Amino acid sequence: MSKTIYTHSDSNKRKTWFLMSAFLVFVIMVGYVFSIALDTHIILYIAVAFSVISAFVSYWWSDKIVLKMSGAKEVKFEDNKELYRVVENLCITAGLPTPKIYIINDSAPNAFATGRDPEHAVVAVTSGLLHKLDKVELEGVISHELSHIGNRDILISTITTVLVGFVVLLADWFMHWIFWGGMRDRGGDKGGESQIIFIIIAVILSILAPIFAYIMQFAISRKQEFKADADGALLTRYPEGLALALEKISKDQEKLEVANRATAHMYISNPFKKKKGKKGFLSKAFMSHPPVEERVTALKGLNK
Repeated sequence: MSKTIYTHSDSNKRKTWFLMSAFLVFVIMVGYVFSIALDTHIILYIAVAFSVISAFVSYWWSDKIVLKMSGAKEVKFEDNKELYRVVENLCITAGLPTPKIYIINDSAPNAFATGRDPEHAVVAVTSGLLHKLDKVELEGVISHELSHIGNRDILISTITTVLVGFVVLLADWFMHWIFWGGMRDRGGDKGGESQIIFIIIAVILSILAPIFAYIMQFAISRKQEFKADADGALLTRYPEGLALALEKISKDQEKLEVANRATAHMYISNPFKKKKGKKGFLSKAFMSHPPVEERVTALKGLNK
């Protein structure tokens, strides 16, 4: 069983870093095309500089921003001794420092991890998760989040979110420039046919780039979830605990009120409740989480 888990985890790690590299190349490519279309290389320089600066800012302060958006409050050992003991025991097993623990006052069961590295990590759980899961299921969820921390998924996820946001803003700005007279102000003959071709390509990119960016973000998120499931099961030596927790969380019909589209992918399970049914390829491409059925099947298969 261990060999299967490690092979699966290593494969996902390589694919995740490949997608991240492709994302950076994609941002630079979009910036280059827009700079040629606008006949100024400053756009490319701004694209690269802003993406780097945004990644730097998100690296240092993303956890505080996400916790603030989620309304999470830090709890100490004396506030919830049982939760602290679960986290501390699993951290000892995983060889990780104990992260800060936060609770979100929301009756919907869910959880996420954030922070720039294991030494500055945070695990946040909802009050609903503590009330609705038993100890074995809670251990499964916490082991999943600690796996995200140990694999440094939380940093990759944050930077990806920033890059996606930047691509969307860049595309939106270019379309505003087109529709608010940018083409007319430039004149009809400046730049020749090659300039016109780049403008057409830029318009197409401004429409398709955000779509591809979101697909890539969701692909990274789904791969991270499968990997954290496998590593979490290895940590507790009881895949059934996490499988039961995922089933219970997905079946709960309460919507997580504090969640939004920017933070939804960080949670262990999609906080937006959707109707169940068979999902096609296109539908899956825009899912921030793998289908719970697939995750549970994979976890139960680890026992075989």
